[in-house]
Amino acid sequence: MFNVVLFEPEIPPNTGNIMRLCTNTGAKLHLIHPLGFKIKAKELRRAGLDYIDWSTVCHYKNFDDYIDKNGFKSLYAISTKGKKYYSDCIFKKNDSFLFGPETRGLPKKILDKFKPNRILKIPMMKASRSLNLSNAASIIIYESWRQKKFE
Repeated sequence: MFNVVLFEPEIPPNTGNIMRLCTNTGAKLHLIHPLGFKIKAKELRRAGLDYIDWSTVCHYKNFDDYIDKNGFKSLYAISTKGKKYYSDCIFKKNDSFLFGPETRGLPKKILDKFKPNRILKIPMMKASRSLNLSNAASIIIYESWRQKKFE
């Protein structure tokens, strides 16, 4: 199916919500360390409920470790710095979506590795800074799954 890749997530309830999202959509979750919380955090379990036990979660020591094990070809960066709307893409099975930490987004050194057409944004009002991480992941995963007719 699809892959949600969280680069150094900081807030346990967001990651718990995304675990629940992934379980319910058949997506795989990839966590790039360091995490801003303990994986057994009470807040993570509260948000993820028992879905945490059913989700497929892969861990990586850093971004290079993730790339070494998964490649770069089907990876999209999701960022407010993107120029292309996510809704203008045609997604393929097994595409991966990289999201940055809640308080700072993806660092420039990571974004610089992507071609501009692989950095996608979600439209917002001009005065807005960003969406909640779990909401942004939901928008992207449901659009990619919708394109595949929810198969």
